[in-house]
Amino acid sequence: MSQILWVDDEIELLKPYIIFLQEKGYSVTTVNNGQDALDECAAHPFDIVFLDEQMPGLSGIEVLQEIKQLRPEMPVVMITKSEEERIMEKAIGQNIADYLIKPVNPSQILLCLKKHIHQRAIVAEETNKTYREEFGDIGYMIDTASTLSEFMAIHRTLTRWDLQLSEADSSMREILRQQKQQAEAAFSKFIIRQYESWFTDGERPLMSPDIFKRVLFPKLDNGERLFFVVIDNFRYDQWKTIQPLISEFFTVEDENMYTSILPTATQYARNAIFSGLMPAQIREMWPDLWVEEEDEEGKNLNEKDLIQTQLDRFRKRYDFAYYKINESEFCERVTRQIKGTQAPLNVIVINFIDMLSHSRTDSKMMRELMADEAAYRSLTLSWFRHSPTLALFRRIAEMGYKIVLTTDHGTIRTDNPIAIIGDRNTNTNLRYKVGKALKCTARNTYTVTRPAAIGLPSPNVSSSYVFASGRDFFAYPNNFNYYAQFYRDTFQHGGISMDEMLIPLVTLAPK
Repeated sequence: MSQILWVDDEIELLKPYIIFLQEKGYSVTTVNNGQDALDECAAHPFDIVFLDEQMPGLSGIEVLQEIKQLRPEMPVVMITKSEEERIMEKAIGQNIADYLIKPVNPSQILLCLKKHIHQRAIVAEETNKTYREEFGDIGYMIDTASTLSEFMAIHRTLTRWDLQLSEADSSMREILRQQKQQAEAAFSKFIIRQYESWFTDGERPLMSPDIFKRVLFPKLDNGERLFFVVIDNFRYDQWKTIQPLISEFFTVEDENMYTSILPTATQYARNAIFSGLMPAQIREMWPDLWVEEEDEEGKNLNEKDLIQTQLDRFRKRYDFAYYKINESEFCERVTRQIKGTQAPLNVIVINFIDMLSHSRTDSKMMRELMADEAAYRSLTLSWFRHSPTLALFRRIAEMGYKIVLTTDHGTIRTDNPIAIIGDRNTNTNLRYKVGKALKCTARNTYTVTRPAAIGLPSPNVSSSYVFASGRDFFAYPNNFNYYAQFYRDTFQHGGISMDEMLIPLVTLAPK
């Protein structure tokens, strides 16, 4: 039974309200002065307090201040005859839960109780009900999807429900997880069936090498000034999580998705974005800018040079600036530096989320903090709110530049190890393998024996690629149990999944 404290110097006149609430199942304690209210609050943790603002002795504002010292978590609803803005601001400044003007009616009181005591249960119940009603429709969407745009619609829908059910702490989250697995299985089959045709038939969806040509260049040719911000490992659900923070400075002019190339790994996908070429073409045309799998040097040291080659190839004479942000201190420096930029194109790569996902693999503490996708989103939101990145976005808005915000690939939480055999030169990524004599008997993998057919280089004449799908990850048989245990429930990328391949592409206009 919910416990209410009602404080009013004319409490006897409120007897009908008290009876109304008691009939609704609430326990109501009444007092007629501020000191008694404080004594009650010290003795009992009430679910909510209704507090009269104008009382003899201790005023409502004074009592409010003391209650917040005693029990800062306890919601207080101020009730007053006064409509003075000064009093409202004072009460709001003391973190009241709500503010009602006398005379109040029973419906207002009941609404307050539902809002501040029962909101979570009501939201969870309504969310569960609505998801159950839509469950069949989503299942039909998954069963009948046959185009990339239909899978993008499924990904948006499932992400929306993931966010809502997580927020409501709903019991339906496990059912949603199973439906997401069903969708991932259907998407993997679609990609395995269709992917090569996107390169051999001459028509493909918007993919990594097309971003400059089909998205950035038309805007620049139209005289728009842009910041192209690439957040590594940035999933669609993470974009929806930080969107409310960004909306303080920007309006969403266009929200879309595009498809990362395979492998969904930085070396391939991000280099494809900046060069406007598939990896095999980069290796052929700019061998000094391509880094092989077995090379120990960084895989993305030549991004600025690759951007220049693309501008030159399309005869674009735009000045551009390039920044790669790996730590907060440098982000603050970039925020100061860009204030004086005159370049129409400014490219910023932000690597924090990539470091976050890798730290979850390597750190037991980070595994605890990122137990699931909801926790991963929460850490992303906390980072964006409290890091200098938010100030960077604010500065760009103040400068009047638009932002094209995207990523090179997403990540997926893996939980199913599958065995693979390869030679000693096989790469170490858990979601794709490239090498000679690769052997994997697991179902739902995508084996490419002619890498050139999908725009990928062959380190050796007999090299092939094998991609994991869904929530699978590769482990070697000679140490299978160790790899299976160590990498289960970690966030990985490189393979086939909606979370990795269907990624946000958003244009933001400054307010």
